[in-house]
Formats: sequence, structure tokens, C-alpha cells
Amino acid sequence: MFNTKEVLETINMVEKEHLDIRTVTMGVSLLPCIGGTAEKTAKNVYDYICKKAEKIVKVTEDLSREYGIPIVNKRISVTPASIICAPFASKSFLIGKALDDAAKTVGVDFIGGYSALVHKGMADYEREFISSIPEVLSTTERLCSSINVGSSKSGINMDAVRYMGEIIKQTAQKTASSGGFGCAKLVVFCNAVEDNPFMAGAFHGVGESGTVINVGVSGPGVVQHAIESIPEANLSDLAETIKRTAFKITRAGQLIAAEAAKRLNAEFGIVDLSLAPTPARGDSVAAILEEMGLESVGTHGTTACLAMLNDAVKKGGVMASSRVGGLSGAFIPVSEDIGMIEAAERGTLNIDKLEAMTAVCSVGLDMIAVPGDTPASTISAIIADEAAIGMINNKTTAVRIIPAPDKKVGDEVNFGGLLGRAPIMPVHGESSAKFIARGGLIPAPIHSNKN
Repeated sequence: MFNTKEVLETINMVEKEHLDIRTVTMGVSLLPCIGGTAEKTAKNVYDYICKKAEKIVKVTEDLSREYGIPIVNKRISVTPASIICAPFASKSFLIGKALDDAAKTVGVDFIGGYSALVHKGMADYEREFISSIPEVLSTTERLCSSINVGSSKSGINMDAVRYMGEIIKQTAQKTASSGGFGCAKLVVFCNAVEDNPFMAGAFHGVGESGTVINVGVSGPGVVQHAIESIPEANLSDLAETIKRTAFKITRAGQLIAAEAAKRLNAEFGIVDLSLAPTPARGDSVAAILEEMGLESVGTHGTTACLAMLNDAVKKGGVMASSRVGGLSGAFIPVSEDIGMIEAAERGTLNIDKLEAMTAVCSVGLDMIAVPGDTPASTISAIIADEAAIGMINNKTTAVRIIPAPDKKVGDEVNFGGLLGRAPIMPVHGESSAKFIARGGLIPAPIHSNKN
């Protein structure tokens, strides 16, 4: 239970420090929906999701009013669709449309799970499914897609990495009129997790229960305010303050998650502790790092500050909830964080520095816009670098990159809302094409052999 002091602290965090529940995500297993034809399966998928999630928007809005905590997004994640589409991969688009239609009907912001897990190999039906992604993402509004191309146990499927470079380019071209927006709904993972509530990478793992509620909390502004209050503190005291703050933020998430699961007749899954920024000033992970003592995010010391922040958030959060999961840490999406945007515009923050930062944060290279003429092989090489960091360090890494059509360094793309705006960042001009063309599998590291 919350005591009076905690309630007052939470009210203050909401009103002055941008505390919110970033998402309540309902995970739904679609395995019962597989029918004899693609058309029958698509109908089953639509009907099943509409039945399971019919109350998610009302329940979350009720909880937001009752507890006074903003809940920004309502989302659904589903079983990786490549599994559902396996018997009729050439008609995968029908399932994609059914998913998008169901999301519109129940009123959620996004639905994730147009996904495939190909970290060790890619069957013919999976390749055909993946080939549908550009068309599906360009003709749907709320559907998100993710592909897992590597893991610490299996290595990195470089054939899939090469293919995803091409798919990302195609998706950008299909959505050129909106700056390549389709790519903002497409993530390439290494070590993808089954209970991630955040888009665009959420899917409902086959090891999960039939219907589950996962909640993603947020609160960069709360953490920044806490650090501002102790300007002369040493780093040990700073870490303790961040831990205590993360505990309070996670307590709010735990409360909402448990109550939402109860009212929606679903299992309580996890609370994801991630600090997820928005383009609003005062709600920035970059601002936290600068408050810790950096003149600008991206300068020397950025990776060390981020490592401490991420660790302290995890340590504080796990004490507040018995079910911590998802990604849990600090997101660094360039277009969604005003501090990251401004550092990129100044040239202080570049892709190489962001890559180093991803070794110690929640995910990876997120919402980065690059020139539209960037070769597919370069995009594949960027994915390979991130996957290597994830594989070797036994952590989740990902790439959500937008080769913005007809844009060059110095331009920007604006997606609006929580997705923000992204300055076009330079990539290395030297080719990686021969490396990517080799294909095959980068073997798993020796520490994968733990049995």
C-alpha cells in the first residue's frame, strides 16, 4: 500500500516532473486462431483480439483518473505473426491487415508482433513473411514489426542481417511521402525478449500465458529533478538517489499493472523499468546525463554516466516489484529525446558514440535517421555491429533506423507526437558490402556453452 507521503510524492512527480505510465500493453496469444486458410485465420485473429482487448482503453483511462497518473499509451502485443502465417506465408498481409483493423476497433495506439524469430536460421516461409513487411507497414497505421536476427546462444544470422538491410530500404521507399515513417515501426533485434511492452519491438512470446498485462513506466524528468536537488553530491550518493527515485517510479507502475490485470481478467506479467523519454523538454534522458556533469551528451564520459544511470535504475526498480522484465533501463532514441536531438544537431552526438552507449543501456540504436541514399549493405553492417554488442554482452540490442528518402545530412524528418523529429546523421562512406555479402552465421561466443 502507498502511505500518505508516497501519495504526495507521486502527485508532485506527475504534476511537475513528467511522471507517467508510458504504456499498458496487453499480450495476447494467437495460437488458438490458426485456421485452415489465411482468410479464416485473419477473421479469427480479428475477432479474438477484439474480444480479449475490448476493455483495455476504458480500464486504463479509468485507472488513470482514479490514481491521478497519466497513462500515455494503450497497446497490444501478439504471438510472432510468422508462426501464425507459416501455412500460408504468401498471404501474410491478410493477417497484418486483420491485426491493424483490430487495433483500430479496440482503440489502442499500436499493436506489435508482426514479427519473426530467425536468429539461428530462416525457413522459406519466414523469408516470404519478412518480404511482406514493406508493403504491410506502408498500408497499415498501427501495426509494428520486429525481427530477431541473433542471440548469445545461437550467434548472428548474417543472411537475415543482410536481408533486413534490404527490407528497411524498401520500407523507407514505400513510405517516402512520410519521411520513411514505416521504418519507425520496424525493429531488428539481437536477444529479443518475450515480455517487452514497448513499441515497435513488442511481441507476445510463445512461453507466455494466454493473456498478460505488461506495463512500461517512465520518468526521466523525475530522475533529473532528483539529481538537480543534490548538485554537489559525489557519484556514490548520486547513484543512491537514482535508486530511491527508481523505486518510487516503479511502485506506481506495480500498482497500475496489478490493478489493470485484475480488471482485464489477465495475468500480471511484468513492470518494465525503462526510462523512456519524449520530445518534451524536461522529459529527457540526455538531460539526466548532462545534469550528472556533462556539458553535452555525446562528449567524453557519456558512456560512463549512462552505465551508472542504467544500473541504478535497475537496482532501485527490482526492489519495488517482484516482476521486473522487458528491457528495463534507459532508452536513448534520438528523435524522441530533445536533448539527443539537440546534441545530434550540434554534432556532439554521432552514430559511433551512440553505438558505444548502447553497450550499457537498455536497447540500441533507436530512431536514428540517416541519408536516404545509404546503401542497404551499410544498414546491414550497422545492424551487425549492434547485434554483436548484444551477443557478446548477453543483452538485448536493437536497431530502429530510418534511411529517409531524398534527405541528406543537415536535413531532418519530423514524425510528430512521441516519435518526434530526427536530424539526418552521417554514416561512414566506406563500404561494408563485401563483409555483408559473405552471409552465413557468426558463431555464438564461447560463454554461450554453459550447460
